[in-house]
Amino acid sequence: MPIGSLAVSRRALLAASGLAALPARAQGAWKPAREVRILCGFAPGGAGDLLCRLMADALRAQWGQTVIVETRSGAGGIISAEACARAAPDGHTVVLATMAMLTVSPQLPGVTMPINMETELTPIASLAGIYKILVAYPQAPFRDVPSLIAHARAHPQAVAYGSAGVGSSPHLAAELFARQAGVELTHVPYRGGAPAITDLVAGRIGFMIGNMPEFLGQIRGGGLRAIAFGGSTAAPALPDLPLIKQWLPGYDVSNWFGFCGPGRLPPEILAAWNAALQAALADPPTRARMVEAGMEIMGGPVASFTNLIAADRQRWGGVIQAAGIRGD
Repeated sequence: MPIGSLAVSRRALLAASGLAALPARAQGAWKPAREVRILCGFAPGGAGDLLCRLMADALRAQWGQTVIVETRSGAGGIISAEACARAAPDGHTVVLATMAMLTVSPQLPGVTMPINMETELTPIASLAGIYKILVAYPQAPFRDVPSLIAHARAHPQAVAYGSAGVGSSPHLAAELFARQAGVELTHVPYRGGAPAITDLVAGRIGFMIGNMPEFLGQIRGGGLRAIAFGGSTAAPALPDLPLIKQWLPGYDVSNWFGFCGPGRLPPEILAAWNAALQAALADPPTRARMVEAGMEIMGGPVASFTNLIAADRQRWGGVIQAAGIRGD
């Protein structure tokens, strides 16, 4: 057969298989061609910053490429999300996203969002859940969930709880608790979790429902009393602590982290990023560091992350509306 005929036959075979239309790079797994940026909207030293750095180390080892964590803190992570949305959708920029960023802030009355979270970011993968835990001032007149509910019913609005601000996950977690328990509580918002914890340890507020890693040191040192977990499982660090849902069956809250890319991220890049993150989450040293930090390892396909976002948008949207919560 003439050489020209061979070439024509090969082109015909490629066309029939659909490969001829794909660029050469797309025929294999996508990899970054230059430095990769992970944008983190939270201060160094926290759980979000640690998770970003663990993922950066694992991705660097997989890709043989520089992966940096760039801190762009402020506005509950929204500043970093906007920076990611404005980046080119070429796989070289992603952002750490939280439950509040993707599901609460976009539907909080009085809050003006600089981007559309549903169209200008592409969910890539869920990474870690953060155990929610109810903690109290050690001298508070309640020691468990039933006595907290009983005390709040006997003294409407006398029990105060703290949060990291209006619309934050501790605010919504306590509001959901109040609604399901049928009690009236007083919300005291702070400019961040640290000052709220300071006042809780000092007894200026009665309790909080927040991220376990932020409380663990005070719990172990006796500065706070751990009462119950807010999710469906207990953390390995406190395996004997009960769950709030033992008394309020419909109560199940957790915070989570994931990665998003800019909107319109090409399917082959999205798939490669998701696969790389699943490999990172399967790495034993990485898993050990995450568990040690009080994180629950998540992961899974893109669809499971998008479904999680949709479900939490519906849940917290209902709480926001029923409680009349506003961000202004």
